[in-house]
Amino acid sequence: MTASADLIATADAHCAPTYDPLPVVVATADGAWLTDVEGRRYLDLLAGYSALNFGHRNRRLLDAARAQLERVTLTSRAFLHDRFAAFCAELAELCGMEMVLPVNTGVEAVESAVKTARKWGYRVKGVPAEMAKIVVASGNFHGRTTTVISFSTDPEARADFGPYTPGFQIVPYGDLTAMRAALTENTVAVLLEPIQGESGVIVPPEGYLPGVRKLTRERNVLFVADEIQSGLGRTGRTFACEHEGVVPDMYVLGKALGGGIVPVSAVVSSAAVLGVFRPGEHGSTFGGNPLACAVALEVIAMLRTGEFQARAAELGARMHRTLAALPATGTVTAVRGRGLWAGVDIAPKIGTGRQVAERLMGRGVLVKESHGATIRLSPPLVIGEADLDRGLQQLADELGA
Repeated sequence: MTASADLIATADAHCAPTYDPLPVVVATADGAWLTDVEGRRYLDLLAGYSALNFGHRNRRLLDAARAQLERVTLTSRAFLHDRFAAFCAELAELCGMEMVLPVNTGVEAVESAVKTARKWGYRVKGVPAEMAKIVVASGNFHGRTTTVISFSTDPEARADFGPYTPGFQIVPYGDLTAMRAALTENTVAVLLEPIQGESGVIVPPEGYLPGVRKLTRERNVLFVADEIQSGLGRTGRTFACEHEGVVPDMYVLGKALGGGIVPVSAVVSSAAVLGVFRPGEHGSTFGGNPLACAVALEVIAMLRTGEFQARAAELGARMHRTLAALPATGTVTAVRGRGLWAGVDIAPKIGTGRQVAERLMGRGVLVKESHGATIRLSPPLVIGEADLDRGLQQLADELGA
């Protein structure tokens, strides 16, 4: 038995089967490349679902983490530490907002956003107690806690986890008419992904996000943008909302904010919104810890230069030029995306998304399937042009294009 096979068997025996990973066991990584325990190298075109926007073991981020590890890593929120104020101030500035609610994981940030919107609805908007409603979109993916799956339309995420949390209304993604009809006096927020990642990198129709922004302003409803996957450079802008000139009331951030080193997430909004909290009403022991703040501050500094956003735009245009030719070959039924992010729908005659991902793994390229027929591409923003071209050529060769 190979080392990989032995480690996979041990993991299968002792880990709850909540994931079905590709059968690769990574030992080391650098930039856009991974090496398994047998020494085989793979080009990473997934980047941890955008958690690794800056690549594996980014030297600048590692240096920030190492320096902080030698000083202090955790104080809890019982005390302040010397990186906390800068983290909150600089993240708020990057977002064009005023306040930050620091937490750890993406879904924790979404849960925090839900609580924030409800409390704002009761304390500011004047919604009657227990009557707050939040409108979400079909096909959404905001995480897997009980509350969040309560407004999922994915049967795999929901089945056998009820009873579900009330207070949410689901409307079709991209449908402004349905959105308009859903908003009532008791609606406190609209929660949307500007681009739906898990559903296959679904870009909404042009004008949809500005339309939602207009409706929410007219109805005194918060527009909450879940930019956990789409934000922080992935689409060629700092935030995907920027492509249509939209500024939400609240950003939900995660993944790339931790630089691929530690989990870091946050809700970022105005003082009028996040100021509704009082001490003791919400919290997180590890949220905003010194190590997280040190890494996130370096991420923010890197994004302030605009270098990575520009790189995602340039490389994304290069990637989409190549992908655009695939549907004409009959091996791909559709290609979508923005920036260095794409969903590729595989024609049934070629196989499932999973089968294509496994065959690409055999070619030394790692991607991940989504919803059966789709593979997602989200390379690290630091990937070189030659490596990107190499990965896309392997995809084309595998598809026989």
